[in-house]
Amino acid sequence: MSDEIWSRNELNSPCIQICVVHPETRLCTGCNRSIDEISRWSKMTRETRLSIMDELPSRQSVPKGRRGGRAARLKR
Repeated sequence: MSDEIWSRNELNSPCIQICVVHPETRLCTGCNRSIDEISRWSKMTRETRLSIMDELPSRQSVPKGRRGGRAARLKR
């Protein structure tokens, strides 16, 4: 039996199995995709997937900057 049946000419998912969605950006902290993109990934066309993959490096799943730290707590 051959494994050729299982080889596909599809774009792989950018998932790295660190699936945590940031509450502010609504993006996965592992792959930077939105929940909608993740859920529709298998139904998307190759062109749509490529477009998303090209955009992923410019996305930030976690906002930069501190949340306030000690100074913010002392103001309360």
